This record gives sequence, structure tokens and C-alpha cells, in this order.
Amino acid sequence: MRCVQWIILSFLVVAQAFLPGCAVNPVTGKSELSFYSLNEQEEVTLGKKAFPEAVQRMQGEYVDQHLKEYVAAVGMRLAKVGHRPNLPYAFKIVNDSSPNAFAMPGGNIAITRGLLVSLENEAQLAAVLGHELGHVTARHSVQNLQRGILLNLGLQILSYQSSGTSYSGVAQQAGQVAGSILDSSYSREQEREADRLGIDYMVKAQYSPKGAVELQEFLAQKSGEGDSQWIQGLFRTHPFSRERMRDNQYYIDTKYSWAINNAAYASGAGDFKRAMEPLMKNREAYGDYDKAREKERAKDMAGAIDLYEQAVRKAPGQALLHSALGMAYLKNNSHGEAKKSLAKAVQLDADYCESHFGLGFLYLKEDNPALAKEHLQKSMKLMPTLGGAFFLAESYEKTAELAKARGLYSQVAAADPGGNLGRSAAARYRALGGAVSR
Repeated sequence: MRCVQWIILSFLVVAQAFLPGCAVNPVTGKSELSFYSLNEQEEVTLGKKAFPEAVQRMQGEYVDQHLKEYVAAVGMRLAKVGHRPNLPYAFKIVNDSSPNAFAMPGGNIAITRGLLVSLENEAQLAAVLGHELGHVTARHSVQNLQRGILLNLGLQILSYQSSGTSYSGVAQQAGQVAGSILDSSYSREQEREADRLGIDYMVKAQYSPKGAVELQEFLAQKSGEGDSQWIQGLFRTHPFSRERMRDNQYYIDTKYSWAINNAAYASGAGDFKRAMEPLMKNREAYGDYDKAREKERAKDMAGAIDLYEQAVRKAPGQALLHSALGMAYLKNNSHGEAKKSLAKAVQLDADYCESHFGLGFLYLKEDNPALAKEHLQKSMKLMPTLGGAFFLAESYEKTAELAKARGLYSQVAAADPGGNLGRSAAARYRALGGAVSR
């Protein structure tokens, strides 16, 4: 689903003709042998392209301006004392129920709603963000890219650049790269380095290192419970071990024992509780949302719709709940109810791709291609998808923008040659006079 950013990466790889290079680690100051060297500006550009789509893949941003500013302020407090204070940092809350946090190249860091509601104070939040900041300052994701991880997928996406169309590279290869970056785990040594850097940044920013200890103890408890959300979330990308916990405790005891009970090093429990109050009020509604998703996975659409409606009644201001309800109605062929819910979702949050995709599809089925095009274009700008490209091509076809329609049909056909969408796109491409390559 993510593509443009990987064109940059692919171009750099091809331009350097696969020659190895050296990159300097900003934390250690040492040169690192790499398959190719990505400089800081390229890292920032890559992150700016990758991060918005990663957010979309995780149900978009959690919309609460005060909480957003609070989390960003904690993150920036840490970033200012880190090894790379001049990066254009962005800290976001993503509206995913799985407890997790992730970092993208160039200073882009996110924590999920599911992890945020599990924390008890600001120092614990600082421990999470500090750890992710450590991955950024030590360039861990860049190290992985420079060593060739995901390189083949990046090169595949490069082949779409020459088409010159607005949505080149919209298909499966980009989606594979997006999924791989979010799913890939760090090495044991990278995790250890991020742990220690995060603790260093906490203390420099005058947070109590007890927050890191409390976080590790909480993770130890969760790792023993076998909770599927934790296993599929944080522990999948950040494997927990008691060895790590002992190492961190030893690091704090030997280096920062003087700060543990020092009143000047804050836990920030009061500020955290106040900032979190609206989110905590919505926690029960999101519990219903999670149960509804389980019903959907079990093909119980009636049960899912009931739970989504219950969630919406409890938290009517949450766009994701309306969007999920609308998409469930759409899958259940209740188009009128789907349109109503999706329109409400867009009204509450105009920057979530799935709501626009659903509305675009509905307007297309209502033979209103102009409105369909408007929402599908927005959906594609937020996160290019194979389905979005196909239905946008259909919208272009129905508004007599045939060159644009042919371009998108051609891309879908090339990306999904054996699938239903790919075959349908190839047929429409031929029907519109597109030349078939032999």
C-alpha cells in the first residue's frame, strides 16, 4: 500500500550500482559498513513518505487534539536531549487497539491507543517514547534497510515509476513493503541499545527512571498472561525477555540509582491522568469495537453490527466507530445505513482512508461518479490500494476521463494479473482501447 517513498529508496540503490558504503552512527560516531549509504536528508524524506501510510494501516490517528499535543510534548522533551535533536520529529497516537509502538526513519514515532490506555503515568509514556526514540537516533530501521532488508520489494516498486501516472505503484508490492516494515522486529542488540538510550533520554529530560522499571515489570506480567493482543502487538515487533528486564534494571541501578527516588525527576501521574481522561471514557466503547471485529472475523455480521452500534451509542464522537459500522453495513448490503455511518465518519475525521473508500464505492454504485471520484481520490492520497485504484479508474471511465481510466486499469491489471480485480481491469483496459503488450 505504500509506494512513493520506496521509489526514493530504490532509486538510491540503483544509482549506487549496489556498491557497499559506510554510514556513521549518530550515537556511537562509528562508521558502519552497509549495502548502500542513506544520508540524513534521504532518511527524513523516506520517513515523511512512509509514516502517514503506516498510520493509515493502523486505523488512522486517534482524534483528540489535547491528548495529541500532550504526547507530542512528552516526545519532544525527550528528543531535545537526544543524539539527534534537529530531526523534524512527529509523535502520533494511532487508533489501533493492539498495544504497540513503532518508529519510522527520520524521527516519526507512534504509540497505539491500545498501549496508551495501559500506562499509568507520564514517566511510563516517556519510557515507551524514549525507547522508540532510541531506535530513531541509532538509525536502526535505516541500518536494516542499508543491509538489504526489503530491498527486493523496493526495486519491484521502482518499475512503476516510469508510467507517469498519479498513482503509480499502487498495488501489491507497495502493500508488501508497508506490511513488512511494520511487522519486522529489531535484533536483540538493537533492542538493548534502544532500551539504554531511552533510559538515558528519560533521565536527561528529568523523568524518573522508575517509569522504565514499572514499564518492564508491567510487560513481564503481560508476557506471562498469553494475551493475544499483546502477542500480536508489541511482543511481535519488540520481543520481551526477562533478560532484557534484568539488564535494564542493572543499568538503572548502576548508572541512575541517585535519580530513582529524587523528587526532581517526575513521574507526572497527575498530568497524565488529566490528559487521558477523555480517552479512558471511550475505553468501554472501544471494547465493544474489538468484540465487533471478532464477530466480523467469524462472519457474524449481524452480531458485529449490533456491537458497533452499541459502541457508537457509547462514544458518538469517535469517527473510527462510525467508519467500522458503515463498512459492516456495506458488507451486509445495507447501503443506506452504510452511507449514513460513513458520511458521519468523514464529518468527524476527514483523514481516514477507509471511510472515503467506502463512500466512494457507494456513490459509484449509486451512479454518481463525480462524488465517487472525490472520495476515492482522497482515499488514494491517504493510502493507495489496489481496490481504490480499480474503483477510481471506474469513476474516471464514467466521467469520460478515459486516459486516466486506462492508466489505472493498466496498473491494476499488471499488479494483480491472476486476481479478480486484475482480470476485470485488464478487460476494461482493452475495452477502452488500451494496447495489450505481448
